[in-house]
Amino acid sequence: MKCPFCGKLDSKVVDKRDTDNQLATRRRRECLACGKRYTTYERLETTAITVVKKDGVRQQFDRSKIISGVVRACEKRPVKREDIEKLADEVEAELKTAEEAEVESKKVGELVIKKLKKLDKVAYIRFASVYKQFTDIEDFEKELQKLQKK
Repeated sequence: MKCPFCGKLDSKVVDKRDTDNQLATRRRRECLACGKRYTTYERLETTAITVVKKDGVRQQFDRSKIISGVVRACEKRPVKREDIEKLADEVEAELKTAEEAEVESKKVGELVIKKLKKLDKVAYIRFASVYKQFTDIEDFEKELQKLQKK
């Protein structure tokens, strides 16, 4: 494994554990050249999922897009990176168990928003404002009222 800091190939595994959902193995590594630590994940590679966008364009599923969107929504919130990774793992696992080669982007968004609602309500509202394309303050108020009723 190449060190992301110095580029050397020699590293040792300091800690290894499976993620909560058992879909990946997390390894903490230490570079033997520069001594810095970094994390790697090992995941089972399966058949690719194709995401069909609103305009009909097809793209390969990319979990990093989920992570970056959720990270933006969780900015300055007390949400751990591991929880965001877990959310992305759960969404990916649900899509793969559906055994569909193609999935609409709407379904991916709905899975993310459902899980984010449980993780952090403020991050949920932030994500929903973009995902549901809120146009004015009334859209926010409606969503907040739905959230408060539950």
